[in-house]
Amino acid sequence: MTDKTIGFIGVGRMGNHMARRLVEAGHKLVVYDTDAASLQRATATGANAASSPADVASQADIVLVSLPTPNVVKAVALGDKGVSSGRKAKIFIDLSTTGPSVAVEVAKALEEKGIVAIDAPVSGGPAGADKGTLAVMVSGPKRLESELMPILSVIGKVFWVGERAGLGQTMKLCNNLLSATAITITSEALVMGTKAGLDPAVMLDVINAGSGRNTATADKFPRCVLPRKFDFGFATELLYKDVRLCLEEGERLGVPMIVGNAVRQLIGVAKAKLGGASDITQIVQPVEDWAGVEVKSGAQRKS
Repeated sequence: MTDKTIGFIGVGRMGNHMARRLVEAGHKLVVYDTDAASLQRATATGANAASSPADVASQADIVLVSLPTPNVVKAVALGDKGVSSGRKAKIFIDLSTTGPSVAVEVAKALEEKGIVAIDAPVSGGPAGADKGTLAVMVSGPKRLESELMPILSVIGKVFWVGERAGLGQTMKLCNNLLSATAITITSEALVMGTKAGLDPAVMLDVINAGSGRNTATADKFPRCVLPRKFDFGFATELLYKDVRLCLEEGERLGVPMIVGNAVRQLIGVAKAKLGGASDITQIVQPVEDWAGVEVKSGAQRKS
């Protein structure tokens, strides 16, 4: 445990769990969120509230952020009353998914203010954040590893993937492309099998015992889709954003992303039909509608 004050900005679906775990581990934490209810939940666990990102950075030596989009990260880091305006912070750790270009831009701007930027996007969803089992993909100066490990290891397993700004973000985009592909292709496979007359619960048992097993078949479908709960806790618009950022980076690097573009199309359909706030496990629903079946135990044709 560090004796330094830690700041945490963005205590929503993911951030509230990570912030709580830091407090429980004995870290002194100051938090900020634009949502009053989220801020109140965080302070109820023992954190102190700040009035702005700059206020956080004026109280904390190390500031972590968990935010929804690249533009929000840039505004929090560099904007009016942003972290760069704080008087104390020397390390900025971005747990969000922003893409490498934004990570590089933020790192350069913060460096001019004497703040070292670390990109450390996480994977594992709200459940992983709650249990402290996230995969934390870190890139930044290796000399800071011993200082940051006591903090980052509280929220998950840390992988130091490189020293150059943006490498952690690239790693996260590759991971999320695979995760998004798993949920979209599992949607198509389970709908096809269900319409043919198979029980989707039995299908999942077979797939998970065989070579088709993936994160969607092992967790999201049995837990969220078959019981029709659709409560994984990650918004479709955020997954769409992650895939879009990945494809943009692939294009910049000259890498063909043929399957990735198809994945983005299906996620885009779900976002358009169900709304950006819909749960990612609802991506199966447009496929169900087209096929006329529902993926659930004892499924029957809808038409």
